[in-house]
Amino acid sequence: QVQLVESGGGLVQPGGSLRLSCAASGSIFSIYTMGWYRQAPGKEREFVAHISWSSSNTYVVDSVKGRFTISRDNANNTVYLQMNSLKPEDTAVYYCNAVVVTTTTTTPRNYWGQGTQVTVSS
Repeated sequence: QVQLVESGGGLVQPGGSLRLSCAASGSIFSIYTMGWYRQAPGKEREFVAHISWSSSNTYVVDSVKGRFTISRDNANNTVYLQMNSLKPEDTAVYYCNAVVVTTTTTTPRNYWGQGTQVTVSS
């Protein structure tokens, strides 16, 4: 099994910054990608950003490009999302996602964190 533990959410004023962290642990053999999704009230969960574990290639959705940066710490199986110039429309529960091959599987599987609330409001 793989556990994803998120931290760093909270309440911030418009224009402010937050940094989310997500640490993966458990029976990890290899990580393909780690990333972030978000779900605002009344809306479907949407992709925000991900990073390839082997190449460090990143992809960020257009709505946050230039404001959010994703990075990783391979040694600690941790992914970060630096969020700057936050807007009220960024308010959502942010979920960490990892595509992982475990020590007991041969195919990569999706794992999800519990989510962390980000609220942007004055």
